[in-house]
Amino acid sequence: MGLIHLIGCTLAIALHVSALDNGLARTPPMGWLSWQRFRCNTDCDNDPLNCISERLYKDMADRLAADGYREAGYEYVNIDDCWAALQRDPVTLRLVADPKRFPSGIKALADYVHSKGLKLGIYGDMGVYTCGGYPGSKFTLKTDADTFAEWGVDSLKLDGCYSNTDDFTVAYPIMEFYLNRTGRPILYSCSWPAYQSTPDYPRIAEFCNIWRNYDDIDDSWDSVKSIIQFYGDDKGNFSSVAGPGNFNDPDMIIIGDKGLSESQEEAQMAMWAMMAAPLFLSNDLRNVSDRARNLIQNKGAIEINQDPLGIQGKRVQQANGIQIWLRPVVPAGSYAFAILNLNDGGYASSVSFSLAGLGVPGNDHYYLNEVFSGLYLGGYNVNDTFTVKVDVSSVFFGKFKKWG
Repeated sequence: MGLIHLIGCTLAIALHVSALDNGLARTPPMGWLSWQRFRCNTDCDNDPLNCISERLYKDMADRLAADGYREAGYEYVNIDDCWAALQRDPVTLRLVADPKRFPSGIKALADYVHSKGLKLGIYGDMGVYTCGGYPGSKFTLKTDADTFAEWGVDSLKLDGCYSNTDDFTVAYPIMEFYLNRTGRPILYSCSWPAYQSTPDYPRIAEFCNIWRNYDDIDDSWDSVKSIIQFYGDDKGNFSSVAGPGNFNDPDMIIIGDKGLSESQEEAQMAMWAMMAAPLFLSNDLRNVSDRARNLIQNKGAIEINQDPLGIQGKRVQQANGIQIWLRPVVPAGSYAFAILNLNDGGYASSVSFSLAGLGVPGNDHYYLNEVFSGLYLGGYNVNDTFTVKVDVSSVFFGKFKKWG
């Protein structure tokens, strides 16, 4: 029955489905996501504070609301894999939350998150099973979309395990159709390109608000560097389809975890801002240091990340372990830039450049500020040379604001 239903929908909707227009993600979404830090820990008997449970998500909602994150823009509390019972309801075929770990159910959890002025995200999978072995949505897309909407869910991350990637070109748009048909605004996060060697990015951007297109992030500098390198290489020119309503997702922010030094955390925050990336924290908000929290909530970095133009920054120079990235931002004609030192050893490198040398045309004048501190560093013409020293595993994050 489910397969026939899917085939019928494929034939009908492939002809009539319209592009994504849910009004969401006009700037990169911000929030918290459980996966990197808490993975698929279901042992609530021995680890009740850190297992995937309604208690964990309520705790994180409490911290987002009480510790300044919500005011900074972090609004989504995102459930990842391993939340569901291993079997669907035998009568309705609906997904059911694990009754031991989510005794109140997802609807009650959504109500709690909403009471904090926040939004709830949930996880599903395009395949027969999720990556963790829980029920997938392959034959129940409409049922699951309706269920999520009735629960009051505000975001869906749809993974691609245990599925046929050849189906994605039609299957992901079908789920977008069903989500839109519920009448509830639900942010749609697709893993569509992460499972394909040559993704059709224009089509993906037509139907998804955000999409993962590289490996899961780990709690390490090597992992962060590999993501930055992938986004700098920009294979398939995926940066070109980013913009209001549609963003590439390089995965979670791991600031406040254990794998990065302080300068490496600054580098991740700067680069995710430059890449117009969703800012989904994956840490234990109950135990984040003041320094890490201040960095995560840094107004200058968030302003760049949330720039209304929505243009993804690009790597414009790369040599000897040094990268320079440039991103157009408001006011018109202004630029954010990052100088990233990816070397593993040695001392600080002196880096000199002019905007003209990076390909910026004209003869305009700019105010230069360091982004994290807001410190004013002087006025520059497009042809003037700016020089700064950047230490290993570190970043200089600046903004050239056009005069006038």
